[in-house]
This record gives sequence, C-alpha cells and structure tokens, in this order.
Amino acid sequence: MTQNHDRPLGFWLKLVDSLIAEQFAFALEEHGVTRLQWQLLNTLAKKPATHNELTHTLGPFLTPTPPDEPDTLDEHLAELIESGWIVSDGSVLSLTEQGSTGWEKLNEVVTNMREASSSGITEEQYTTTVRSLQRMAENLGWDGSSPEGERQ
Repeated sequence: MTQNHDRPLGFWLKLVDSLIAEQFAFALEEHGVTRLQWQLLNTLAKKPATHNELTHTLGPFLTPTPPDEPDTLDEHLAELIESGWIVSDGSVLSLTEQGSTGWEKLNEVVTNMREASSSGITEEQYTTTVRSLQRMAENLGWDGSSPEGERQ
C-alpha cells in the first residue's frame, strides 16, 4: 500500500466522499433506489416527517445528481410514493408496510457497506474523525441548524 501522508485534508475528503457515493450508487442501484431515496426511507423509518423537515434533514444530500437520476427531492419522493413505499397523509410523509420492508432490506445492505468501509478502524478512531470534521465545519461557519452549505 502506498503511503500518501503528504496529501491535504481536502484531497482525502473529496476522495472518500466520491468513493462512498460510488459504493452507495452501485449497491443501491441493484435494489432500484437512489442514494437520496435511501436517505428518505432511512429518515422516515425513524419517524414520519413533513416535506420541510425532510428538506432540512437531507440538506447535505441535496446536491447535483447523476444524469440518470431524478433532479429534485420531489421527484425522488414521487417515485417512492408511486412505488408504494411512502404515503402522504396531508402534509406528513411516512413509510408504508412495503416501504418498511424495503427499508429493512436496504438497511442491511447499507450496514454491511458501512462496516466494510470502516474495516480496520476502531470505534474510537471513527468517533474522533467524525467529531474532528464536525468541529472543522463549525469553525468554517456551520452551526448545524440549517442544511449543509448554509452558514450562519
């Protein structure tokens, strides 16, 4: 394995982010969902939410999408509603029974992928990395109360 300790933080952040995106796209594509659709299902598996709550929670994932994927949160939601995985009761969105079953299967896939990506890293190292990145984001103006990219 080549040692590249001289590379700056930005290099590693962009590289890891792109590799995660590739792995998610590949793993989830086999199951007919996009990464954003997975995030929607995962968020709604915790509790029903309004459109605004989903937009706020998923802010970091609302980035330009690959050419073959829907462009907006609404398009991703519409596909999941059409597939019978999500239902809208007025302004609140929630998983259907079919959506809960699909989420459970996808959650296993994502859990396995996360475990593989953090192989050889202790829980303490992982926690330290996440806390360090959060602190850096805060130092750069992020306060956690708004979607990614909006500074307070």
